[in-house]
Amino acid sequence: MQRRQLLIAGGSLMALTATAGCAAGTALGASASAGSLEADARVARAVLPVQTPRAELLQPWTGPYGGVPPWDKVTAAKLREALLEGIELQRADYNAIADNAEAPTFANTLVAMQMAGEPLDLVGNIYGVMTSNIGSDDYNAVDTELSPLLSAAGDEISFNAKLFQRVKTVADNADAMGLTAAQKRIATRSRDSFIRSGAALDAAGKAELGRINTALANAFTAFSQKVVADENTWTVIPNEAGVAGLPASNKAAAAAAARNRNLQGWAIINTRSSVDPFLSFADDRALREVVWRKFVNRGDNGDRNDTNSTIAEIVRLRQQRARLLGYRNHAELRMQDTMAKTPAAAMELMNRVWAPAKARVTEEVADMRAIAGHDIEPWDYLYYSEKVRKQKYDLDQNELKPYFELNNVRAGSFEMARRLYGFTFEKLAPGTVPVFHPDVVVYEVKDAGRPIGLYYTDDYARAGKRSGAWMTTYRSHSTFDGPKNTLGSNNNNFIKAEGGEPILISLDDAETLFHEFGHTLHAYSSNVVYPALGGTPRDFVEYPSQVHEHWVLSRPILNGYMKHVQTGQSMPQALLDKVEAASTFNQGYATVSYLSSALVDMDLHTQATPPTDIDAFEKASLERYGMPKEIVMRHRLPQFNHLFTSDSYSAGYYSYLWSETMDADTWAYFEESGDVFNPDIARRFKEIMLAPGNTVDRAEAYRAFRGRDPDVRALLKVRGFPTS
Repeated sequence: MQRRQLLIAGGSLMALTATAGCAAGTALGASASAGSLEADARVARAVLPVQTPRAELLQPWTGPYGGVPPWDKVTAAKLREALLEGIELQRADYNAIADNAEAPTFANTLVAMQMAGEPLDLVGNIYGVMTSNIGSDDYNAVDTELSPLLSAAGDEISFNAKLFQRVKTVADNADAMGLTAAQKRIATRSRDSFIRSGAALDAAGKAELGRINTALANAFTAFSQKVVADENTWTVIPNEAGVAGLPASNKAAAAAAARNRNLQGWAIINTRSSVDPFLSFADDRALREVVWRKFVNRGDNGDRNDTNSTIAEIVRLRQQRARLLGYRNHAELRMQDTMAKTPAAAMELMNRVWAPAKARVTEEVADMRAIAGHDIEPWDYLYYSEKVRKQKYDLDQNELKPYFELNNVRAGSFEMARRLYGFTFEKLAPGTVPVFHPDVVVYEVKDAGRPIGLYYTDDYARAGKRSGAWMTTYRSHSTFDGPKNTLGSNNNNFIKAEGGEPILISLDDAETLFHEFGHTLHAYSSNVVYPALGGTPRDFVEYPSQVHEHWVLSRPILNGYMKHVQTGQSMPQALLDKVEAASTFNQGYATVSYLSSALVDMDLHTQATPPTDIDAFEKASLERYGMPKEIVMRHRLPQFNHLFTSDSYSAGYYSYLWSETMDADTWAYFEESGDVFNPDIARRFKEIMLAPGNTVDRAEAYRAFRGRDPDVRALLKVRGFPTS
């Protein structure tokens, strides 16, 4: 997230910066006229010093499509040089705003702040990609050195008393100054964010908060690098009997992984995309246990990559910070700028779902024991659930994979975007724009034929790349200083096949691809004026992504794109009927594995006294919630990147469930219309929910879209739980 957005959005480094726009019915004139925007921009630019960056990576992006990142010029040394200089340039910008002799106005303070530090913003986007997608030793060294310096640079802005006073003056006098609703919202949110960031503390308090934030930055980097190191390990299976039961595509991927590491046999890489298929299909129970233990103990092996002491330090520092800022705990502080507002509200929703989810697990385990003839252990759950699925629904997940070839799934996601929103994606020839790795594929994006940006995809796992799937925005849309093309990306960790073999992914993987693409569609829908209103609350940000998962199995997408890789035929209705009949199958497992992680997150961050023994706390917390012994948390604390690589999802992992309540209710709206591509609902969804960013309160926006608050019963129905 760009620093100018970070200040106003409330400090979420991983928030979706491109989810922005104007509210439905809020045309440009209702926020500010084109003329007034231009005039404000002139005033703001006049405040900032004229600077000529020296570092190559601080130069304005050039080339086609409104300028593109210079990936072909990036090295770790150049990145370090640019970040260090960028901090200095940012300091000069903010000092000029703070020291301005003119009385504070929205233009000379808040607009200027959104322009300040632009060179650092540019190189910061490159920094995030090189540390997440490449993650080699040289970039890790830059990350270790620079992350505390960047944290300190952010604190320097938050602690600037003159700057805060200018922002506070504008916010406190917004009505008298005649600010528009959007401008008033920016000023008010910026003032409140400054306060949550320590601006109202005395000198000693600011010094202490700065120390805490720097220590946290160091701890976040250490945690991330340790987990990545543990994920860059594998289990070698020397004999083919050890991979018996695996689908051919997964066996081929495991064989390729072994060859790429100069190993004999098959290698199960210690990442979810490699481990989950093995746990689902491998017949060798002893090997499943080995692979499972290696995976769930990432960061928890008592070696140099053990994260327990790092986590203890993080939660201790977070509690110190919360108390310093006047909050009882970290969760209270983090939830000030969310839809839920309080830990109690988040817990109420989680508890509403937790009990029926546990009850469903009991049923699922009974079905599996009947087949297995023995107790179900965590390394058995996915394997025997597939046996139950076959028995109950005559459905084998391996029947589905030939319909989900990676390129076809991507094409299907593009068709969804076209039918819903008018977006089209055209692949660029290699070399048209620079990329940071040869695996990256780039597409030009158009909205109803009008070019609006580029879409970068990085689909394959590699050593150093962090695991999972995520969306990144290199440049977000805004119009306050002239329109900007949106540059978005999606990142996955599929195992690359060799020799041109098709890459077949699971239905779950296909839904994940549509999920991350939903984040990107949120970015391309942006119609925001001011980047300060480009982000959305943490517990809203997953909503646009989650709702797009539903279209994977819509008949128009299946018929046109998800065709059998060998026969070219669409999925027969009989098979789709089986999938739909089994749509709530194993939801006990899926819900409990996710929700246990969210509950432990909230439990950890509402403790009056932070725990020092993290493993013991995790165990005790799960016991209090009655965690079924057959399931492990989706993310155990020692590898919980969402919580400990930044503050972003800390005390916020519940947000997926909060968002899913809106997502399920929205999908019901489409279904009840009789057309899941209903053009009127799609148009209103884009205009009211996707485009406005945080220009209007998100709860108010949902009521405007749906005519009421979201109904939690839709979520329970989607998961197959009782709705009464």
